[in-house]
Amino acid sequence: MASDQQLSAIKNSKVLMVGAGGIGCELLKTLALSGFQDIHIIDMDTIEVSNLNRQFLFRRSHVGQSKAKVARDAVLKFRPSISITSYHANVKDPQFSVDFFKEFNVVLNGLDNLDARRHVNRLCLAAGVPLVESGTTGFLGQVSVHLKGKTECYECQPKPAPKTYPVCTITSTPSKFVHCIVWAKDLLFAKLFGDKNQENDLNVRSNDGHSSSDHSEDVFEQREDEDVEQYGRRIYDHVFGYNIEVALSNEETWKNRNKPRPIYVKDVPTGNLTQQNGNMREDGDLSAMASLGLKNPQDVWSLAENSKVFFEALKLFFVNRPKDIGNLTFDKDDQLAVEFVTAAANIRASSFGIPLHSLFEAKGIAGNIVHAVATTNAVVAGLIVIEAIKVLQKDNDNHRMTYCLEHPARKMLLMPAEPFEPNKSCYVCSETPLSLEVNTCRSKLRDFVEKIVKSKLGMNFPLIMHGSQILYEVGDDLDADMVAIYSANLEKVLSELPSPVTSGTMLSIEDLQQEFSCTINIKHREEFDEEKEPDGMLLSGWTQPSTLNKNELVGNGGSTSNALLAEGTENATGKKRKLSDISKPTTSDGSGLAESGNQNQPESLDDDDDDDLFISDDLESLTKKKRSQ
Repeated sequence: MASDQQLSAIKNSKVLMVGAGGIGCELLKTLALSGFQDIHIIDMDTIEVSNLNRQFLFRRSHVGQSKAKVARDAVLKFRPSISITSYHANVKDPQFSVDFFKEFNVVLNGLDNLDARRHVNRLCLAAGVPLVESGTTGFLGQVSVHLKGKTECYECQPKPAPKTYPVCTITSTPSKFVHCIVWAKDLLFAKLFGDKNQENDLNVRSNDGHSSSDHSEDVFEQREDEDVEQYGRRIYDHVFGYNIEVALSNEETWKNRNKPRPIYVKDVPTGNLTQQNGNMREDGDLSAMASLGLKNPQDVWSLAENSKVFFEALKLFFVNRPKDIGNLTFDKDDQLAVEFVTAAANIRASSFGIPLHSLFEAKGIAGNIVHAVATTNAVVAGLIVIEAIKVLQKDNDNHRMTYCLEHPARKMLLMPAEPFEPNKSCYVCSETPLSLEVNTCRSKLRDFVEKIVKSKLGMNFPLIMHGSQILYEVGDDLDADMVAIYSANLEKVLSELPSPVTSGTMLSIEDLQQEFSCTINIKHREEFDEEKEPDGMLLSGWTQPSTLNKNELVGNGGSTSNALLAEGTENATGKKRKLSDISKPTTSDGSGLAESGNQNQPESLDDDDDDDLFISDDLESLTKKKRSQ
């Protein structure tokens, strides 16, 4: 039974929920049933059919509607006396300022992407509001509490970078199906349906007799004298046939590798699939599978079937979606895009002797999907509410970071651990200066803004200053002259800016919306490894202490805290923490049991829903390591 103190803290609180997806639905229900009276929800997404298997507040009739609004209406049906305010909006919108966050007693995150998490973390720090973070990935999950100045913030430890692959492996020597997926998604799909002017390794000129002697013709340009079917066959022969032959001409490459097999249209019998009536699925999505009568997404198609899907998907794009051509990027929720990428990846896999995969499997790899488990979402939501109640009671000594994973020695499925203290090297909450190695004579201010300030530092409206000189600023209140000056600065190399940025320069970067600032010390560097350092810049200073083993960190999935679960490792303050120090979950603190099972980790962080979120490859490897002991 809850004490009078708990009930009072709950009823008098004002709570902000960010995210109304898999975790969010469970969380809103649990908050309402626990007695919370004033709840606000922010979510920018609309409901999709794929959400319905676990986001239980939604029904098929709700598809296309706001998640936040429908979740509010659903809960008010069984708790009509409470106040729930919904915002169908992006949490990064200007209306959700630091002053807005100050209205709340606690913020509860059920988010699905790193960028939004960082933004909320900074707003909570600026507003001095406690944050409870969470996330799930299949049977794994975690919940953590972040109190300004008392525990580490979300960004106290760097998050594992999305896995990348060497360009040469993707373009020339794939050995795994994921290599074929990356090739089909980031090279072929992008070249056919995205920016036509981009250059990539698919632009090897054809020897089909149509190219000019100086090889000036782009193979991917549709000719005036060919229809879509002829165009598709020419592209097929080029990327799966001729390009493979070009690769085979380098005999040194294949001395210790199995040689690929060029595949041409004439070699593949595609006449065994007949056109069906209609090219739409039941949900209204344009589909090559529907057009060809292929119904089960878990079937592994033959080479002939993949080839047929390739041609049919290409035709449907050009005939039914011509306005999209030239502007598309791959989206795992675009059925036709998934079909095309699956077919192209399988044809390439067949060429290189790699096992073929079903559309269901290929979509998971291409979209970095780990399929959701509703029970995990429910357990994590319960843990969020438990920690929120502790926050409201000012019970700061009893907060726990809780991990949903199997502890083989104790047969535990929930593992609580004490929160870590702030990392003194964190550039967000400890304001530690960063260092940036960059070629100041070649890199433009635009490169710095896009690759470092926005991508690495997560700022939305940056202000960049060198001393008292403003080099760049974003804002609606800027006059036309200032906008022109800052736009011109973007195209200048760093060393040629009005206030030159050279080795030893200290830049101040500020985001007024987040009320966050940091400093970066510039170090000039002549050369960078294009494979290992593709940005041509190297940011450092924001790292975990050298005593920590990166492979023993629980990283950037739903939660933020990097609890060390390996025997005898140290936390950010140097304090030893062992598995034996982690308290056992008991019914008194509300912990329960989560399901457990093996998971295939995705290749990189995705931003769809919390079901697609991953904690980190490190967590999975750690789980496996402990099971083997």
